[in-house]
Amino acid sequence: MTKRIGLLIVGHVDPKSTHIGGDYPELFSKLFAGHHLELVRYDLDLGAFPDRVNECDGWLCSPSRLSVYDDAPWIADAEALHREFIAREIPYVGVCFGHQLLAQALGAPVTRSAGGWGVGVQRYAVSRQETWMGAKAPEAFALLASHQDQVMELPADASLLFTAESGYCPIAGMTVGDRAWTIQAHPEFTAPLADHLLAGRIELIGTQRVAAARASLTQPIDQPLVARWIATFFEQT
Repeated sequence: MTKRIGLLIVGHVDPKSTHIGGDYPELFSKLFAGHHLELVRYDLDLGAFPDRVNECDGWLCSPSRLSVYDDAPWIADAEALHREFIAREIPYVGVCFGHQLLAQALGAPVTRSAGGWGVGVQRYAVSRQETWMGAKAPEAFALLASHQDQVMELPADASLLFTAESGYCPIAGMTVGDRAWTIQAHPEFTAPLADHLLAGRIELIGTQRVAAARASLTQPIDQPLVARWIATFFEQT
């Protein structure tokens, strides 16, 4: 059975790089190709909020180039929406900004990391084995990262799900109850997209860090694995 999943748009891929794979609706649609998910777009950053939290079978929050602590007028409403997801146990997955937004909505601090940007291919240890991971979930996986902000503490009633093996991002994913989980990394990113974004951010991120991140892009990433996790989670809940 196909699940109808609301894709909460809270930001956009840099327009200079959308020729690689499109914006987030296109990237997530490609990520879930072959899975039984129908993505329904809601532009929260334009004020297009759902009328009811149960009008979709579940919700997926996109990344953003904004910070969750920015003064964009829609962020407070988005936080309230996320609290309602949790209160009513509506299935939810947050990616990057979506990870941080849920944490902030539940009272946890989100700030810039003293260690600077986390970029390129990163490996993450799995701290909890969940049923939607399948019977043989790996102890670690690799995905592309692109963030400077981090969740600094777990919210109350949350459990650590992923942590960066390098130590750069201790809270790289969390669960809240049985029907919400988040991930700091980008399962929707591809190496060509990451490379193009990095090439345009040398001044922002730093020459050496960008060079190391671009060199890491030859490493394999576990896109299909995490796509299956997300799809299975929505199918099971």
